[in-house]
Amino acid sequence: MRSRSTSMPSDHRQSPLPSSPGEDGHISLGSYLDNGAGKSEQDNQQSMVDHGRIINDIEHEVILTLRGASYKLLRFHIHDWLAIIGLAILDGVLNLIEPFHRFVGEPMINDYMYPLKSNTIPFQTVPAIAIGIPLVVFIAYFLYTKDITDLHHAVLGVLFSVLITAVITDAIKDAVGRPRPDFFWRCFPDGVASYNNVTKEVICTGLHSVIKEGHKSFPSGHTSWSFAGLGFLSWYLAGKLELFNRRGHVAKLAVVFTPLLAALLVGLSRVDDYWHHWNDVFGGAIIGLLMSSLCYHHLFPSVLNENCVGPHNHLQIGKDFKLGFLSWLPLRRKRSDWPPERIDGVENRDMELGSNPML
Repeated sequence: MRSRSTSMPSDHRQSPLPSSPGEDGHISLGSYLDNGAGKSEQDNQQSMVDHGRIINDIEHEVILTLRGASYKLLRFHIHDWLAIIGLAILDGVLNLIEPFHRFVGEPMINDYMYPLKSNTIPFQTVPAIAIGIPLVVFIAYFLYTKDITDLHHAVLGVLFSVLITAVITDAIKDAVGRPRPDFFWRCFPDGVASYNNVTKEVICTGLHSVIKEGHKSFPSGHTSWSFAGLGFLSWYLAGKLELFNRRGHVAKLAVVFTPLLAALLVGLSRVDDYWHHWNDVFGGAIIGLLMSSLCYHHLFPSVLNENCVGPHNHLQIGKDFKLGFLSWLPLRRKRSDWPPERIDGVENRDMELGSNPML
């Protein structure tokens, strides 16, 4: 509950810490300020100097500004963000490597004579689906809760999920070199087949880039990326909606499974376009779901946990930072905020995010 100090000068405004001692036994700055009520202005000025010393003595500094919280989070997770950059570079290198050219002979060429079609979902759209859609949801939730830690962990988690999946997928593609269902038309664009007289292996006459892409059937990259990003989003929604709180709200399942349905449709489009075999799509879905599950639970509690709404927070980061350009948004009231507590017989409805209770 917010406290008010009437004796503090208007020139010395300080955001409060929790009013009770922390788990580490240190007295909070809020309690210290409360004990200073009624003192003279000179005593209060001396107290402000002591307050700074108290903050320095606290083992984990409580961060009360959005800028300070963002800076602390980035510093604390700097190695994670460097790993993100490293994964992106590694995946780019894997796409430049020539994949293994699996033997394709005359007796088996009939299995790869499906028509060469364009992509229903272009390559450039996949990052927008796997990363862009979750980011929109994460930002919307941040604007609602003003929880910078949740936003940071969600963005970090989905990037890890997608990029680790991408590296695994492309590494397997290069190592396996399975031909796509339309490999015949990639190898012989004019429809005239040519084979080695001894081994009966195909002698391709098509463009090298098209043939190279034709040896990357397993697993499906579209599918693995989609299940990595949208699978992470499903876990995220399950946590925020408290899917397993045993209240019987089955409608939550529809929200949670919608991203997975979208990822499934992306995978099915790859079979319909004859760019992948069905087991390529199945393998990509397994990789994406596995990575999304691991990355989510690395940063967020299990959805079976009663405290599954918030992320793991190793820093005492403040919440409900005031965003001036979004002051018109409705305030999310926590369960513990209702009914409002009463001060001197009057309900305290001063719930403005980021307001200074010392005023």
